[in-house]
Amino acid sequence: MAFEQKFSLKGKIAWVTGASYGIGFAIAQAYAQAGATIVFNDINQELVDKGVKAYKEAGITAHGYVCDVTDEAAITALVARIEKEVGVIDILVNNAGIIKRIPMTEMSAADFRKVVDIDLNAPFITSKAVIPSMIKKGHGKIINICSMMSELGRETVSAYAAAKGGLKMLTRNICSEYGKYNIQCNGIGPGYIATPQTAPLRERQADGSRHPFDSFIIAKTPAERWGTPDDLAGPAVFLASDASDFVNGHILYVDGGILAYIGKQP
Repeated sequence: MAFEQKFSLKGKIAWVTGASYGIGFAIAQAYAQAGATIVFNDINQELVDKGVKAYKEAGITAHGYVCDVTDEAAITALVARIEKEVGVIDILVNNAGIIKRIPMTEMSAADFRKVVDIDLNAPFITSKAVIPSMIKKGHGKIINICSMMSELGRETVSAYAAAKGGLKMLTRNICSEYGKYNIQCNGIGPGYIATPQTAPLRERQADGSRHPFDSFIIAKTPAERWGTPDDLAGPAVFLASDASDFVNGHILYVDGGILAYIGKQP
């Protein structure tokens, strides 16, 4: 195999959960550019329609489905439908997720459970659904979108950090349990990424100064900038491709160096 072919996804079917927009969309777009057929799902028809339109505008034909990633029966049915309508899934990216920024002592157990259900239980459900066919096919790639909160804590994100820490260990356990079937399960831990959702945190203040949170991130990042969705494209393609066939149980942090840095002296 030629070296560059190791990074090709031609002929592969990639399912990216919650990929109507944002980081999931950027990863799916990179996969399409590398030759993969794209499948995605989201929680309602409006988001799926929005995603299909965005992919079409980018020159990508994507197969969109409405499905709740926390519904085990629905996910099992969706995987069977994808296999019938598109083909066996070669690459699963567990991207769908939520965060609730609530101080721990003010957070209800119901809210805590909801975050864990979407950010940790759902990747278990989707991975469980695709692994049998990956075993039969003789290969598979599962990529979990973890977070720096897989390693760090912060105020107001107790549920998110707990879920992402759990997702890191689920990643390692899938590797441990199914590596012998030529299934690689790795994670990507994005740093602070410039998306429409984070735009308010990067707006200049009335006096021209940076938003306080923007200043905080720049000071904590050796690269001295926010990441972009494009920064995730190369790592995501690598972990989905044959080039990473002996990389398993690894979390690749794409964070501009935040986790390596203690910060500037005051």
